[in-house]
Amino acid sequence: MTLGKAIPHDSATGHVTGAARYVDDLPTPADCLHLAFGLSQSARGVITSVDLSAVRKAPGVLRVLTAADLPHVNDISTAAHDEPLLAKGEVHYQGQPIFLVIATSHRAAREAAARAEIGIEEKEPILTVEQAVSQNSYFEGGPLTWSRGEAETAMQDAAHIVEGEIEIGGQEHFYLEGQVSLAEPQDNGDMVLKTSTQHPTEIQHKVAEALAVPFHAVRVETRRMGGGFGGKESQGNAPAIACAIAAHLTGRACKMRYDRDDDMVITGKRHDFKIRYKAGVDKRGRFVAVEFDQFVRCGWSQDLSLPVADRAMLHADNAYYLPNVRITSHRLKTNTCSATAFRGFGGPQGLLGIERVVDHVAHTLGLDPLVVRQRNFYNKTKPQETPYGQPVKGFILPDMVKALVDSSGYAERRDAVAKWNAENEVLKRGIALTPVKFGISFTLTHLNQAGALVNVYSDGSITINHGGTEMGQGLFQKVAQVAASGFGVSLGQVRITATDTGKVPNTSATAASSGSDLNGMAVKAAVDEIRARMTRLLAQLHQAKPRDVKFKNGKVTVGQDELTFGDVARLCHENRVSLSATGFYATPDISWDRTIGRGHPFYYFAHGAAVTEVVMDRLTGENRILRCDILHDVGQSMNPAIDIGQIEGGYVQGAGWLTTEELVWDEKGRLRTHAPSTYKIPASSDRPAEFNIALWNGKNHVPTIYRSKAVGEPPLMLGVSAFLALSDAAAACGDSYPDLDAPATPERLFFAAKRAGK
Repeated sequence: MTLGKAIPHDSATGHVTGAARYVDDLPTPADCLHLAFGLSQSARGVITSVDLSAVRKAPGVLRVLTAADLPHVNDISTAAHDEPLLAKGEVHYQGQPIFLVIATSHRAAREAAARAEIGIEEKEPILTVEQAVSQNSYFEGGPLTWSRGEAETAMQDAAHIVEGEIEIGGQEHFYLEGQVSLAEPQDNGDMVLKTSTQHPTEIQHKVAEALAVPFHAVRVETRRMGGGFGGKESQGNAPAIACAIAAHLTGRACKMRYDRDDDMVITGKRHDFKIRYKAGVDKRGRFVAVEFDQFVRCGWSQDLSLPVADRAMLHADNAYYLPNVRITSHRLKTNTCSATAFRGFGGPQGLLGIERVVDHVAHTLGLDPLVVRQRNFYNKTKPQETPYGQPVKGFILPDMVKALVDSSGYAERRDAVAKWNAENEVLKRGIALTPVKFGISFTLTHLNQAGALVNVYSDGSITINHGGTEMGQGLFQKVAQVAASGFGVSLGQVRITATDTGKVPNTSATAASSGSDLNGMAVKAAVDEIRARMTRLLAQLHQAKPRDVKFKNGKVTVGQDELTFGDVARLCHENRVSLSATGFYATPDISWDRTIGRGHPFYYFAHGAAVTEVVMDRLTGENRILRCDILHDVGQSMNPAIDIGQIEGGYVQGAGWLTTEELVWDEKGRLRTHAPSTYKIPASSDRPAEFNIALWNGKNHVPTIYRSKAVGEPPLMLGVSAFLALSDAAAACGDSYPDLDAPATPERLFFAAKRAGK
C-alpha cells in the first residue's frame, strides 16, 4: 500500500541532476524556426506608423507578421475576446506585442525585433486605483456588491469602530522555466504543440480558433513545467498561438521562448489591491458589522480578473463569522499588463483584508490579536453561514489553533517578545498567529470535472494519463499512488505519461488546488473498472465469489490460489477482457450565482495556522524571520513528504509576496522591476532559521480521494503571519497603529515604525 507514505517526487532525481526534460530541452527539427515579439514601449497610445523594413532585412529573418497578416482570429483571451495576439491600431500597456518576427535562431529573432521603428501618439495612461476610479475605468460597468444583514445600521450599535485601508502589492510568478512553446505542423493541416502550460485544453481551443480548424486538428502535450503558480494558466496562450500560426504559414516547426526580462514585462502578475475597511465590534472584540471596499487593479484586459476578484470577496471572512457585512469589489481597467491567476487566485488578498481588520481591532482594544481571532471563529459544532450563504461544515480551526498555541509555546513567546521590546530600543520583535480557511473548488462550476485513461499491459505494467499537469507540485506521484494502491502493486509498475489533449479531452486547468482531488478520483474510477473486470474473470475461472479476489503487494489471491498481477493481466488478455478504461469525476454538491453572491461554491474548506516570530531594526527597517511554526490540515495525507514540501514552499512564497517582492511601475507605465536584479524573491537565506511544520491528523469530512485535502494554495496564506508579525514589531515602536502596507519592505517598515511612534 503506497498511500500515506512519504515517497519522493517522481522527478526528484531528474530535477536535481538536470536530466528532467522541459520544453526547451526537447530535440527540435533541423529546420526549426524561432520567434520573438516586437513590443510597445508606450503604455497607452495610437499607432501612427510601423516601419519594419530594417526588421525584415535583419540577418536570419524569414517573415515578420503584424495583425493584418494573421490568417484568422487575432485573440488570445480566456473568454472575453478582448486581448489580441498583436496590437491593432492602439496599444494599452508597455510590453504589448505589436509584431512577430520569424527567424532562424532565437537570438536573430530578438535582435531583429529591436530594429523596428514604431510611431505612437501617446495618451495619458491610467495607472493607479485613484485614476481609474476618477475616470470610471471599470470592467463590468462598475462595482459589484454582495451583502448580508444591514452593515451600516448595525455599525451604529458597535461599542468600538475601526477604519482604515491597506495597500497590497502584486507579485511576479518567477517560475524558473519561462513561457515556452514548440509547434510542429502535421499532415492534413494538423498541429502538435509541446508547451509549458497549466491548461493544455485552453491552448488547444485557442490555437484551433487562430487556425480556423476543429479542436481535433490540434494536439497539445505537456510533460512538466518548471513552475507555474497560476502564471501558466492563461499566459502561455500568446507564445503557443504565435508558434502555431508561424508553423502553419511556413510549414516548419516553430519555437518561442521568452527571455526573463520580456517574460516579466509581457505577462500578468498577481492582482494588487487597495482595501478600505470599517468594522464595528462589541466590548469583547466580536464583530457586529464589517464593510469592505476592495479596489482591484486588473490591467488592460479582463483575462481572469473577474473570478479572481470574486474569490477575494469569497474569502473576505476568512475564519470569522460576520453577522452584518457589505463587500464591494471595484474591478479597475488600467494601462498595465493584465493581472492574472496566481496561487490563491484572489483569496490571499481577501483574507489579508480581514486579518488586517482583526489586528487593528486588537490594537484598539489592547488585546492579543489571537484572542480577537478566537472570539470571532465560526462555530465548530453548529455550522454558521458565510456571507455568501454556505454553511461552514467540518470547521476544525479552533482545535488546530489550540494545538498550535501549545506546541509552539505561543503564550510564553509572546511574553518574551514583550519583555525584549521593553528592554531594547532599536531592535524590535514581533509575533503573530494567523489562521487560514480556504475554499476548494473552481467557482466556475463546470470546471469541476476531470477525466483519465488507464491502460494495463499484458505484462502487468500500467500507464496512466489524466488531465492534470505537473508543475513540480507532485501531482503525478500522488495519482500514481492512487493507481498503485488500487491495483495492489508497487509504484515501479505505474508510469504516468505526459498530459495530452489527444488522450484525455476537455480538461480543466490544473488550478484552484483541485489537481489531486479531481484527477485522483478520475484515475480511481478507471482503476476500479479494470479491477472489477479482472475480478469477474478470476471469480469465473476459479469458481469463486468476487469478494474472495484480493489485490495486494503485487499479488492477486483467489481463495487459496495466488497469482502475480502480471499473470492476471496476461489471463485477461488471453480471455479477451479489456484492460483499458476511462474514468470520470465531477465534484458533487456545488452551485454558485456570482451575480447575487449566493450559493455553495466550495466542496469543502482546507485549514491551517502559522505562528511567525520576527525581528526588525527600527532605524533601517531591515528585518528577519526568526521562527515559524505551522500546523496544516491536509485531511488524510496521501503523501506527507509532498504535502510538507507544498506547505514549506507555499509559506515562503506567501511571505515573499508580503515582505520583499515589490513591483514598481513609473509614471509612464513602464515596469521598473523586470529582472532578478530589481525584483527580490526570497532566497534560501530568507527562510526562517527555525522552521517547524506538522500535519493535522484527520480525515476530510466529505468523500474526497482517500479523504485527503488540497494543499496547493492554502499554505501560501500562512505567510500572512509573517506580515502581521512585522506589523506587531512596528507597533512596538510606539502607541499608534502602524498602518503597515504590503509588501513590508524595509522602507515601509521604517515609516510604519515612525507612524507608530507619533
